[in-house]
Amino acid sequence: MTRTVPEYRRGFVFDAEAQQTAMDLMQRLVTLFQAGSTDLAPAQMREPVSNYLDMQLWQREMAEIFYKLPVPVGLSAELPRAGDYKAVNVAGRSILLTRGRDGSLNAMMNVCRHRSMQLVPEGCGSTRRFTCLYHAWSYGLDGRLLGVQAEDTFGAVDRDEFSLLRLECGERAGVMFVGLTPGVAFDLDEWLGDLLPELETLGLADTVPFSTRYLEGPNWKVTADGYLESYHFASLHPNSVAQTDISNLAAFDAYGPHMRNTFGLKPLAVAAELPRDQWDPMECLGVTYWIFPGLAIAGGWRDHVAVSIMLPGAEWGSSLTEQTLLVRHAPQDEIERALAQASSDFFHDAVRDEDYAAQRQVQRALPSVAGECQVFGRNEPAVQHFHRTLALLIDIER
Repeated sequence: MTRTVPEYRRGFVFDAEAQQTAMDLMQRLVTLFQAGSTDLAPAQMREPVSNYLDMQLWQREMAEIFYKLPVPVGLSAELPRAGDYKAVNVAGRSILLTRGRDGSLNAMMNVCRHRSMQLVPEGCGSTRRFTCLYHAWSYGLDGRLLGVQAEDTFGAVDRDEFSLLRLECGERAGVMFVGLTPGVAFDLDEWLGDLLPELETLGLADTVPFSTRYLEGPNWKVTADGYLESYHFASLHPNSVAQTDISNLAAFDAYGPHMRNTFGLKPLAVAAELPRDQWDPMECLGVTYWIFPGLAIAGGWRDHVAVSIMLPGAEWGSSLTEQTLLVRHAPQDEIERALAQASSDFFHDAVRDEDYAAQRQVQRALPSVAGECQVFGRNEPAVQHFHRTLALLIDIER
């Protein structure tokens, strides 16, 4: 069954610098398309299957990556007003983000300091203060302990010592980042490096969330692999993604641990026969950004942008993806709502029913070939880069 293909509309007009970047990207894609090729790594790469199955290695990944590095966990557009909050669970740690009265972003452990009860369930909301349901201790938007029920009988409580455990956090280009370990600081500008100016051109901070949906997935690395190549489009997505994108065609760029994959859309085949001054990159290129370790921005030049935040679960074999469809402005009528819903359904259904269905089968099959290797092709440079980055960060030999 062919899925309903969403109507792609341009999201903004390029300035001169962005237009030049887009035209250069399109030139690369046209050249690759005409050659019947794609960006290639120098060689194939082998990844031991045991690296997916090793529980101790998974624990090191959590400790050295998710508990030390800035992790993208949300979008600034989710917290547009003072008092807005988002609670999320990342690798077994319960996190709370809030928008302060001064517009600042706060992050803290979503755990009451009295009896360690989770303060609010996962999801978004708005409040003036947080009150624990267990014994009614209350906290401000910045995590400061405000009230202790019956403190005259409980005993005096130091407000500074028993405020919520604060976490390093920050926002860049409309993405919210958190450090999952109290006391561990980071420099977001240094971490994002040369990717940051590109992300800022997308204007994500000025978008409006239309829908947020959750997809349960397998091990986080099995899940991540599927976001990073177009080699599978024709075989796994014949009635969805392959209706809009050219399979096995991508221009790959690395930005430290992060990446940009520029996929060729079907109109590229027509544009390749036209003079350069008649090209429209926004019509012909599908640009996807990957912020390490697990955020994908698809359709960033469009009116509808799909952002997938893929986070590991508390156990080796689980992950949870928060997929949000952002729109450039809130739908004004039924037609615009229907178009946004079609985009939301397209991305959600293709990932759930095709990508994640296949990846669950991969996870089930891995133990059968535990002593073997997976092979990443020359046409999968982003997958190779992801695994080399992992090896570097957790200091394992390749």
